[in-house]
Amino acid sequence: MKSSVHRSLFTTMQRFLCLLLLSLAGSVSAQLSLPHFFSDHMVLQRERAAAVWGKAAPSAEVSVNFKGRSATAKADAGGRWRVAIETGAADASGAELTVVSGTETRTLRDVLVGEVWIASGQSNMFFTMDRVPDYAELIAKSNHPGLRMFNAPLVTAVEPQEDIDGSWSSATPETVPGWSAVAFFFARKLHLDLGVPVGVLKTAWGGKPVETFTSREALNTLPGTKALVDALLKEDAVYDPAKSQAAYETKLAEWQATMAAAKGKSAEERRRLPKKPMPPKRPLDTEGKPGVLYNAMIHPFVGYSLRGAIWYQGEGNAKAGAVPYDQSLPLMIGDWRKRWGDNFSFYYVQLAGYRAPSTAPGTPDPWPLLQDRMRLVLATTPKTGMAVTNDVGEADDIHPKNKKDPGERLALWALAKDYGRDMIYSGPLYRESRVEGGSMRVQFDHAGKGLRARDGAALKRFEIAGADKVWHWAEAEVAGTDSLLVRSPAVAAPVAVRYAWASNPEGSNLINSAGLPASVFRTDDWDDVEPKVDPADAQANAAATARRALGAEIRALAVERDSHPRGSPEYQAKQKRFLELMAKFKAGAGKK
Repeated sequence: MKSSVHRSLFTTMQRFLCLLLLSLAGSVSAQLSLPHFFSDHMVLQRERAAAVWGKAAPSAEVSVNFKGRSATAKADAGGRWRVAIETGAADASGAELTVVSGTETRTLRDVLVGEVWIASGQSNMFFTMDRVPDYAELIAKSNHPGLRMFNAPLVTAVEPQEDIDGSWSSATPETVPGWSAVAFFFARKLHLDLGVPVGVLKTAWGGKPVETFTSREALNTLPGTKALVDALLKEDAVYDPAKSQAAYETKLAEWQATMAAAKGKSAEERRRLPKKPMPPKRPLDTEGKPGVLYNAMIHPFVGYSLRGAIWYQGEGNAKAGAVPYDQSLPLMIGDWRKRWGDNFSFYYVQLAGYRAPSTAPGTPDPWPLLQDRMRLVLATTPKTGMAVTNDVGEADDIHPKNKKDPGERLALWALAKDYGRDMIYSGPLYRESRVEGGSMRVQFDHAGKGLRARDGAALKRFEIAGADKVWHWAEAEVAGTDSLLVRSPAVAAPVAVRYAWASNPEGSNLINSAGLPASVFRTDDWDDVEPKVDPADAQANAAATARRALGAEIRALAVERDSHPRGSPEYQAKQKRFLELMAKFKAGAGKK
């Protein structure tokens, strides 16, 4: 009986040890992982040693196998590993890619080889196909197994991230509605014209400036953007989560009371109600702040082998006092290229027209100033291209519905520059000018077989000025394949010309023989192109901002004070501080 009990205990112990060993083995093998974009249905860049990376057990051997080729690596002390595996020619058949480490295998299915691009920017890049009713028929016919997109979510991060959620999907009537419209039309044209698979990594967030997509390390190399980083770090240093949460809860309660009181009011009255307050976020983790979206939405992709990038952004930087875009955009492009270790192509959409058309020449406006600075980037930053879209804007909508022309015009640059197609790929771009009698001769690149007016009418939206810097509407006529003569009877001795210098240059109609529109330009460098900021107004705005911050601090303090019993030492201390801040708040109110 006793030996039977011993045998039973021994057997139980053996089973326990076996289960423990299996568990330990499982915990080791479970360390093999890949970022989300290395997954089923992905597209690898053709004719490259494509990078693949992930995590495994520290010092573990990792093998990657694809279409008869293999590459191996040894994980570092932190478990990180990276290989480069030859992809060969374009292949739409779909193959398996396996990653093996120890006893664990990860198998990625239906992997294609073709052309890969990353698409980023703000809302006009995020803008999806289903927002345009006119695209419904095209969506219904969109069945392209070799056209694929990885859609990244909207996320923020304090530090650079190694992974981001999302998944690959092929173009079908069910998936295309949620795809970026600009990226879809760009990729679709490449796919149909080249006859190879095309994959797009889409990572965009609306309403955000270029600085948030740039690393803070790069931003610190330029005085204007470094000032933005310094301000962010100061803001983050004084951020108090508890106080911010208390202030938010106070504002939320006020908003809820306001909404409750508004029940039964007319629709017109309800339109003027305040927006619901947003929960507080740490400044270093707030979307739009310098470097935040780079950390969360760009850095995870760094190193993914690709042909180039497409970009639609600038609305968030088209304001007086912003860091000049011909500084901030090249800074970001250089930052990305340095981190990828690849001088890849970078093509962007010039901002479309927006707001009511201007009616007077010489109107200062940060919108055309940014558009023109986009043009200047072409000359300073290699392997860049610009799709001109001043013919697709909408006066009352910053998100024009026409995304086909911007996307396909980006594709023209890629077809010509990256795939060797002999074609006209850009609208006319200003080259040089000189005075000829009472006129200015303006010459252009990318005229094709000749310049002309889109509608066959007279050329419009040209402005001309003399040494007095007073602008007048001008006449313009074609004078050669690539030249115009611009003049005005009001300017006997012209010195400068501008074209399409307005947020909405309605009527601008200069095109080349391929029908592509000419970019905004100016031949001068005068300091009259954006509204001047009155120092007194700037000081008043700063004072108002500080006063709002003080009010939020007072409200938060009141909530914190009232959480303690009246008469307690904690209550008395908070009350003393409350009275001090109230005195400061009242003193800053000014005399009426």
